[in-house]
Amino acid sequence: MKAKDLVEEYLISGHGACPGCAMPVIMRHVYHTLGQNTISVLTASCLGTIVLTYPFSPTQIATYSTPFASAAAAASGIKAALDMKGHTQTTVVAIAGDGGTFDIGLQALSAAAERNDDFIYICYDNEAYMNTGIQRSSATPWGAWTTTTPPANLKNQPKKDIVEIMAAHRVPYAATASIAYPEDFIRKLQKARDTRGFKFLYALSPCPVGWRFSSQNTIRLARLAVQSKIFPLYEVENGDRYILSMEPDGVPVNEYLELQGRFSFLREGDLERIQENVEREWDRLMRRIEVS
Repeated sequence: MKAKDLVEEYLISGHGACPGCAMPVIMRHVYHTLGQNTISVLTASCLGTIVLTYPFSPTQIATYSTPFASAAAAASGIKAALDMKGHTQTTVVAIAGDGGTFDIGLQALSAAAERNDDFIYICYDNEAYMNTGIQRSSATPWGAWTTTTPPANLKNQPKKDIVEIMAAHRVPYAATASIAYPEDFIRKLQKARDTRGFKFLYALSPCPVGWRFSSQNTIRLARLAVQSKIFPLYEVENGDRYILSMEPDGVPVNEYLELQGRFSFLREGDLERIQENVEREWDRLMRRIEVS
């Protein structure tokens, strides 16, 4: 292999993430695509834990640590400061989990989107507060076990539709992405980097610890989430132009759910209810794509 063919690593080994965690894979795609001329903003999360541990950090990208609710606000300030100094080619990316995006960070995220601030926001969604003990978040799916939704009281609310919330802000670009489809992921990162204004990328991040699955099944679950229509891959431009990235096979949801211990407490009729909800949400997405 020639020197020019070598890919520089910006997330080095020894990072401390759990075996099978999807988040480091997501971050490698992000860092490889955006490159060295990037400033990342991280907050409290699994990623924050492994990257922001003094005195060693596995990231080779300039990184700013901010309080839990403030990733989008900090990214806005950093981008404004770079513009004032004339560093307009530096990419700013804010990265947070579902807790820091769907819940505690939503106010700063909404404000930055409404202002159309020029940076990329990436949410890696492992569907619970995994870093603090697997508590439910508003990204936790209906019927899932967490330590705060035990078997006798499983999550009884649907997952918040964060992409639709971003689309309602009429941001220039929003998209879903999956580590099971890296070419599509990288293309969307490049498109976000080259688009002026606020960009939102949403990646599902299977978690072996919180989802209760064998670490060898991470990519398999990411793929099944897409192929079962639970996590469709699509883009939204300017809030109203919907583009389907991939036509899923439409495998039954049980092929995805049965690999995860967090869904082992579903009651009679729950599986059918989940399947019906997935089909209903898919039909809603298809209507938006037809209209646009």
